[in-house]
Amino acid sequence: MQKIGNRLSRLLYRPREAPAQYHLWYYNSLVWRSTQWMGVPAQKSVSDMWNYQEILFSLKPSLLIEFGTSYGGSALFFAMILRQIGNPFQILSVDVDDSFIREPAKNDPNIELMKSSSADPAVAAHIQELKSRFPGPIFAILDSDHTKAHVLAEMLLLRPLLSRGDYVIVEDSDINGHPVLPLWGDGPYEAVEEYVSRFPNDYVRDVPREKKFGFTSAPHGFLIRQ
Repeated sequence: MQKIGNRLSRLLYRPREAPAQYHLWYYNSLVWRSTQWMGVPAQKSVSDMWNYQEILFSLKPSLLIEFGTSYGGSALFFAMILRQIGNPFQILSVDVDDSFIREPAKNDPNIELMKSSSADPAVAAHIQELKSRFPGPIFAILDSDHTKAHVLAEMLLLRPLLSRGDYVIVEDSDINGHPVLPLWGDGPYEAVEEYVSRFPNDYVRDVPREKKFGFTSAPHGFLIRQ
């Protein structure tokens, strides 16, 4: 009877969407600011981070590009996951300000830190050089300046560098009312919309990934290069 009851409960409660209230609580409580990986701040949704490690295991990238280093916690997280996978890899983490980066990220042998605007052509040139040394799939995560113009510039910079099957995450597309910070102004979400309007065949949204844990800080931002 208990098994029948459990099955019936699951059938009766199958919400199409997770409550937006949890998303709003998670963001507005600032719990993400105190999230750490191995003692280093990693200012991301923990459910997104779990999703990312599943993507990394499936994709097995040889090159991981991170725009926005902050304290270095997420770069350290990615490096530890990729070392467990066991294939040769390199992480390039780019930030205009390197003053917050913690020592574990600075000392990690698989993390290269680059002080630069992520939209600078020098970044594209360096990614191209890294591709020759670490050929294979690329995972890119955009989490720096959250204005529409900057995120669009990052996406345009990556366009000639990515190949079919490469994975891009556009983070913080939940701001400007999607559903948090409604007064922010055009940001990552609108940058994705603009990019897709220009190049509708470049990416397909990975909707199952986006929806898997009920909410994400990257709505419409789980993208697979076609």
